[in-house]
Amino acid sequence: MHKKNTQILSSEEHDLDQAATLLLAGQLVAFPTETVYGLGADARQGQAVAAVYEAKGRPSFNPLIAHLPSIDAAQRYVQWSAQAQTLADAFWPGPLTLVLPLRQDHGISPLVTAGLDTLAVRIPAHPTAHKLLALVDGPVAAPSANPSGRISPTTAAHVSAGLNGRIAAIVDDGACGVGLESTIVGLATPQPILLRPGGLAAEEIEAVLGHPLMQRDAHDALTAPGQLLSHYAPNEQVRLNATQAKAGELMLGFGAMACDLNLSEAGDLAEAAANLFGHLHQLDALNKPIAVAPVPTHGLGVAINDRLHRAAAPRD
Repeated sequence: MHKKNTQILSSEEHDLDQAATLLLAGQLVAFPTETVYGLGADARQGQAVAAVYEAKGRPSFNPLIAHLPSIDAAQRYVQWSAQAQTLADAFWPGPLTLVLPLRQDHGISPLVTAGLDTLAVRIPAHPTAHKLLALVDGPVAAPSANPSGRISPTTAAHVSAGLNGRIAAIVDDGACGVGLESTIVGLATPQPILLRPGGLAAEEIEAVLGHPLMQRDAHDALTAPGQLLSHYAPNEQVRLNATQAKAGELMLGFGAMACDLNLSEAGDLAEAAANLFGHLHQLDALNKPIAVAPVPTHGLGVAINDRLHRAAAPRD
């Protein structure tokens, strides 16, 4: 990846304007929330989101949380509900993430949702995060701003130590609070379910709802950030490392080649990552076996191949 000149920005208005401009231009900007520093990318731009995985060295495409400045902003992207309104009224802004069905016209990159039909949304309480998100006026996907597997960052210095030269800017506004991740509650089913414990106690949520939260089984499919990755299984078989399609197969290409859809004609791994879930969904809808061209196993190619191997895994 190209070495960047990572800027250190303050929480002053002119610097936040610059941070928002960078995000809207598809650049990566780390910023503080009340939990930890997040590594932000415009959630509507697939290549920006792919760059988050590349910068972090994140080994697989897990769902990301979309950070927003208001309930009205969240409602542009998800199907709102009475339960969502109840919890948002009680706990937003704050360390609570809600997982809701996507609106049909959402415009969110499939990399943010890991190809699922739900989106995790949160309004952070940190005033600088709130100001920045209001300036962007759109969804900012932001996992923790640290190399994958490292300790979550609670200061700009932590971010710089791990990501300097990999991202466009860091908004420095001192130390975060306790550094505990947000609690995630799923609202895509009739009964709310605790998908990940975090900075807001489940008992407080249950007190507002008036009934217990369902508990997630460890074997359940992936529905939110912070869970084990579940493979995306197309309807038909997936054949990897194919140089051309066999009779009756659809061809998902990479690089210059004859195919039905191409992850990246230029062989660009960031472009391929951005296209991965959308292209798989398009081909899956045609209900034919899918042959996939070889994808290099370096950089983002590691995550792309991880996802493809899960898609091609034998079925029970």
